[in-house]
Amino acid sequence: MPLLEPVEVPSADSLGRIHFIAIGGSSMSGIAQVYAGLGHEVSGSDANDSDVLADLAALGVRVHVGHRGDQVGEADTVVYNSAIRPDNPELVVARERGLRILHRSTALAALLNRRRSDLIGIAVSGTHGKTTTSAWLAVALTALGRDPSYLVGAPIAANGTTLANSFAKLGKGPDFVIEADESDGTFRQYPSRIVVVTNVEADHLDNWGTREAYAAGFDEFAAGPRVETAVVNADDPGARALAGRIADRVRVVTYGEAEDADVRIDSIELGATRSTATISYEGSGGRIRTGLLGRHNISNAAAVYAVCRVLGQPEPAVRHAIERFAGTSRRFQKVGEVHQVRVYDDYAHNPTKVRSALQGARAAVGRGRLVVCFQPHLYSRTRDFAAEFAAALSLADEVVVTGIYAAREDPIPGVTGELISRHVRTARGSTAHYVADLAEAAELTASLARPWDLVMTIGAGSVTTVGPQILAALERR
Repeated sequence: MPLLEPVEVPSADSLGRIHFIAIGGSSMSGIAQVYAGLGHEVSGSDANDSDVLADLAALGVRVHVGHRGDQVGEADTVVYNSAIRPDNPELVVARERGLRILHRSTALAALLNRRRSDLIGIAVSGTHGKTTTSAWLAVALTALGRDPSYLVGAPIAANGTTLANSFAKLGKGPDFVIEADESDGTFRQYPSRIVVVTNVEADHLDNWGTREAYAAGFDEFAAGPRVETAVVNADDPGARALAGRIADRVRVVTYGEAEDADVRIDSIELGATRSTATISYEGSGGRIRTGLLGRHNISNAAAVYAVCRVLGQPEPAVRHAIERFAGTSRRFQKVGEVHQVRVYDDYAHNPTKVRSALQGARAAVGRGRLVVCFQPHLYSRTRDFAAEFAAALSLADEVVVTGIYAAREDPIPGVTGELISRHVRTARGSTAHYVADLAEAAELTASLARPWDLVMTIGAGSVTTVGPQILAALERR
């Protein structure tokens, strides 16, 4: 997939009737939901039927299963995502009719370009942590009574608010929180007043080409023409370097454990069921407590705290609002427990995310061992970071690596999940197995588990289906 350059962003008000190709995806369905809420006539298609399509239909969206040219109907605008091939019949019809065709990111950017003078676009990006941080911010701003709009990459967990199990909402307040995906370069076009950068580590080099180009993309994002404040992680080397490069163009507010951070994290305590820390800004602060495990989630909480304080929200209300967040789907999400074996699922799909997920899991293991079933995501990422994945996975006691989830890519000769398992086997302390088939991987993982062990399925693809299979195998055993 080539890197996409920023384009001129239209106003959402000008898009008329909108048809979404691949409307069932989390981001696409959320965008469609918000446009429907704004009063647009919305339709869409997806390759497979799903509960998401049923939910959209209940909102008045006309949905179709499968892709056919006639389903474009009377649309004025057609929206597609990077997974859509040029020969998709609906995209072909849109080109033949001369309709306005927008990438998903441009349709999202248009929502921040509405004719509303008080709109505060808040875009959250980073190599990892952006889904959790953007969802956490949506919950905190809701708890503070600001009624934000938001579009995030995973359903928000139940937390005693009306946000439970949602990943998109059109609020009445001025804030609009979005998760800004950096993978294809389109995050550079979001008209945001506040941006958050959780970290900058080389990724998606199949699109960006080089680490330097990837970092430069974050420069454009964080110092865009409408950005007033960039909230940046002072503990991450890549983000810290970014802060130095853009400090003469926008206001930079840093957060972290670093002594010179503006929002300071101190006195961290990581437990088996919760994490706590002291967070302070401009002379005031206090203790926060969260059920999300791991040091990385304390950092995510500090980013949310920083944005809320930049928006003028008071202490201690901000800390109390942060404590309302209970996480998102597929972020250390418990699948079930059988015979004293706990099974969790996590979306981590780059080396740092995998390491953070396993460090958090380590705090919760207790008397057992950590057993991991990992599905690599993308051939190019596996090729480029096999050793780094292995180093992260070596935090587990037992590792099962499956076949690669291709997503948008074609296979690369010689690149398989065995590249990673081979590297793990050379590391101390872990036993690694390579099993390409997911069903076989589930059986093997279950056979490795003992009472009191914590089992994790990890990856951004279909490995999320393996957790229930592991539980079923444990039941049979």
